[in-house]
Amino acid sequence: MSLSSSIARPLLAGMFIYGGLDSVRHAEGKVAAANKVVGPIGDASGGRVRTVHLVRVNGAAQLLAGAALATGRFARPAALVLAASLVPTTLAGHRFWEPVTPADRHAQRIQFLKNMAMLGGLVLAAADPGGRAARRRAREATPGR
Repeated sequence: MSLSSSIARPLLAGMFIYGGLDSVRHAEGKVAAANKVVGPIGDASGGRVRTVHLVRVNGAAQLLAGAALATGRFARPAALVLAASLVPTTLAGHRFWEPVTPADRHAQRIQFLKNMAMLGGLVLAAADPGGRAARRRAREATPGR
């Protein structure tokens, strides 16, 4: 792992580890927001899938993938998992078009844009060829080794 990746990955992962743990431990507080995005899944399942369980599963995915990204283990797949989990999280939690007051709209827009910046970082992390396999290929391609 390059020096820049060794620094950037844990910085990017920290928010997911913290947020994932919070979602696992305090899922009930996120259900109202999550219902706006995942409510139809529960309806389609006849109530067998409860939103609180989906919030916890998403939180666990963020926690585990965040830890993997931070440590550089399976970093590229972890970045893809985090990117996939970030989309519904953002659409549920930062609906900047809904608040009535300009201050609330502004605050949610900032959070939405922050999540989009994190998504960009995850795309870069997923595309980063700096893993173990890339280093092995580079060694094999180096003449005289």
